[in-house]
Amino acid sequence: MKYDFQCDYSELAHPSVLEAFAAIGTTQFEGYGLDEYSIRAADLVRNLIELPTADVHFVAGGTIANLVVISSILRPHEAVVSPATGHIFVHEAGAIEATGHKICTVSGTNGKLYPTDIEPVIKEHYDEHMVKPKLVYISLSTEGGTVYTKAELTALSKYCKDANLYLFMDGARLGAAMNSPVCDLTYSDIASLVDVFYIGGTKNGALFGEAIVICNDALKGEFRFLIKQRGAMLAKGAAVGIQFEALLKDGLYDSLAEYAYKMAEKFACGVKEAGYELLFPQETNLVVPIFPKALVAKLRESYAFHDWKDLGDMTAIRLVTSWATPESAIEEFLKDLRAFS
Repeated sequence: MKYDFQCDYSELAHPSVLEAFAAIGTTQFEGYGLDEYSIRAADLVRNLIELPTADVHFVAGGTIANLVVISSILRPHEAVVSPATGHIFVHEAGAIEATGHKICTVSGTNGKLYPTDIEPVIKEHYDEHMVKPKLVYISLSTEGGTVYTKAELTALSKYCKDANLYLFMDGARLGAAMNSPVCDLTYSDIASLVDVFYIGGTKNGALFGEAIVICNDALKGEFRFLIKQRGAMLAKGAAVGIQFEALLKDGLYDSLAEYAYKMAEKFACGVKEAGYELLFPQETNLVVPIFPKALVAKLRESYAFHDWKDLGDMTAIRLVTSWATPESAIEEFLKDLRAFS
């Protein structure tokens, strides 16, 4: 195999993160995220989002972040509204349902939700014989790599507030979204428009780790109890804090995501120049081209990637770039694409 384009967490970690670990050596630290590194990293997150009152909690990965947040917010009879492509619905082995909360899915548009998508769900669940939708789940970027505009997120936030719904943003690929040229949101905008979100490290240079950010004061109480109960509280919590301090203190987090975007842009341009279309607009580090099935089979002999959607004689595949994707790998893929075509 020449290269793996399946995901953006195939590489271990950025050298700066590994160097930060090495610099600590055998230095002792407080356990369970109460160490000096995690405290400094949490302050860096607050500075980034310009919200000094935010609560910041570090966990190991995106699925556990989604599970802990959603299960902590909802009462037993309450449900989640999610796009049908949402990670919590498709790729988490029923983790949310296993906590007793139904996921009400809607089709959305290019992976994004709008008030008009949510309104019918609210109207359909009108009494105590049904679950009660209480939380709206979105992701930035979406599973297809698309990005919410500030106007879209503002409208969604207003709708949720008016409808007494919580708004939760999965930020596993938040860095990729925030460093897209089509994104007009700031980190502080997000903090002001959603109740809870998280900043993903696993897919942007960290060995592992996500930073859960609770903006709504009503959702902060006893959250550490819930992290512990779900098995998400790391004894060596400093292992995540050290990484986020390394990623955030000098702007490394954003520069890594910006590089991943540039590699995806090169991918998208090359695909279009070869005469093929994209299923979604390329807005982050995900590219979803539509190829004939015979071409997909030929490419799979040399490259790893995910099939996204069956389109009859054609297949949409998903190609993912990362902070470490060499430009030469993309050039080789595009060369083969032209040759096989």
